Amino acid sequence: MNMIYSLSPKIKHSEDLLRLLAAKRITGKKIVFTNGCFDLLHPGHIRYLTHARSLGDFLVIGLNSDDSVKRLKGENRPIQHEAVRAEMLAALHVVDAVVVFNEDTPLNLIKAVAPDILVKGGDYTPETIVGANEVKEKGGEVVVIPFEDGFSTTDLIAKIKNG
Repeated sequence: MNMIYSLSPKIKHSEDLLRLLAAKRITGKKIVFTNGCFDLLHPGHIRYLTHARSLGDFLVIGLNSDDSVKRLKGENRPIQHEAVRAEMLAALHVVDAVVVFNEDTPLNLIKAVAPDILVKGGDYTPETIVGANEVKEKGGEVVVIPFEDGFSTTDLIAKIKNG
């Protein structure tokens, strides 16, 4: 078994996640989904995820794999391995499940999860969010949560490099 899936019961293979979500839906739980790299966890991430979780009953995070992050952010990223990033996210009480995806976008994962609420951060508009149309077509909602000023992974990396 891959190390990443043994760190926390919240870290799921996609098939296990889909079974879990089916059970949650039977009990009427509202599923919230968001995604990202979450490379260096900071208070902006915590506030964002806390807000996202408050919108429903079960928060699923689609976490970009290391390969996906490299393609999106460049060869020097991610700073932390996907197993570490997944473990940190899973340790947060507001996070109910973490699933790693390898594609450049979470579209296939969003289609499979079919969340009631799709959430992204303030650098997006509803029109630019991957999966927004698919979620809306199934009667779901798309929410943009404003960024917290002063918190940025890119800025943290620059500060570490420059001292």
